[in-house]
Amino acid sequence: MPLVSTDAVVLHAFDYLETSRILRLATREAGVQTVLARGARRSQRRFGSAVDLFAQGAAQIYTKSGRDLNTLASFDVVRARPELAADLGRFAGASAVAEMMLRFGRDDSQPALFDTLVAALDAIGTAPPELAREAALAGAWHIVAELGFAPAVDLCGSCHEPLDPEAQAMFSHPAGGVLCARCARMHPGNRVLPASARGALREWIGGGRAGPRADGELRAHQRLLREFLREHLTDGRPLRAFEAWEQDRWSVA
Repeated sequence: MPLVSTDAVVLHAFDYLETSRILRLATREAGVQTVLARGARRSQRRFGSAVDLFAQGAAQIYTKSGRDLNTLASFDVVRARPELAADLGRFAGASAVAEMMLRFGRDDSQPALFDTLVAALDAIGTAPPELAREAALAGAWHIVAELGFAPAVDLCGSCHEPLDPEAQAMFSHPAGGVLCARCARMHPGNRVLPASARGALREWIGGGRAGPRADGELRAHQRLLREFLREHLTDGRPLRAFEAWEQDRWSVA
């Protein structure tokens, strides 16, 4: 049974039987993996704080082709990220980002996507509470871009005509982004995307930060992201952590 050594982040954890835990990990070398941490509840010597959400470290995983549940041999934590649990807004945003990785990540090597996840969690963790929502939006849109589904922002999503970057534009989820005036008339159900919102989206997709935003604008961006995910990535199942983050209905239970 091959042993894979890789950087990893804990995205989800739950108890299994009396002594063990099952972890969902994002890894640099093997994508998203589900692993069994035997004895993790009985002793912390082998895994320690590795069973905590958002912990990052060096994992050793026994893998077998075609197996859905692999075995975690060890996990040496290098970053525990307790700051994400210290503020509910940070925790909710990090949970939404983690849920996106769990739902849309694959079980193969995706180092750029892993680095994007790490950068998103670090940015959320270091953001002041009032900026945590913007940091989570930035990380989420950057993950969408790394997955290969970035929306068109500066070219028409239908005819690919260049658009004035300083103007508002119509945004169509089915078309995959903004539309020129001509194509917008052929795509019903569009929403207006102001120039400032386009600028923020452009920054986030590229891995940057858009800076402080009014609460109403950030909530509009959350709706835009949810609708875009539903159109292009989800399989009909709800994104429960995302819903809790968007509606300020969070729980640390």
